[in-house]
Amino acid sequence: MAGVSSDAPVIDYRRLLEDERSQLRAELAELGFGDEEGVGLDYDANFADSSQVTAERGEVEVLAAKLRDSLADVAHALAKLDDGTYGRCEVCGGPISEARLEAMPATRFCIAHATRH
Repeated sequence: MAGVSSDAPVIDYRRLLEDERSQLRAELAELGFGDEEGVGLDYDANFADSSQVTAERGEVEVLAAKLRDSLADVAHALAKLDDGTYGRCEVCGGPISEARLEAMPATRFCIAHATRH
């Protein structure tokens, strides 16, 4: 990780990632999705406007997929913390700035490579 001056506060990335994981899980649960794939909200098949239900279900499923992807990124970042590679860009191997890690603790890329992925 980038150099830290001795008087700078130490950022607890594990806590940030665990907090993000908890938030993502809560959002999935609120949508009716747990950690299991394919679990989701139940919709009334007899509802009068089935096209609206279908559209809303599609939107919820897309959102749930994005939340699951973010959850996978958090799990990946936690694994990198455990193996000592957290805070390094997966493209160039260089350090990811602390400001970027604090804002996006699950990021895999430095700012130079973030726009390419």
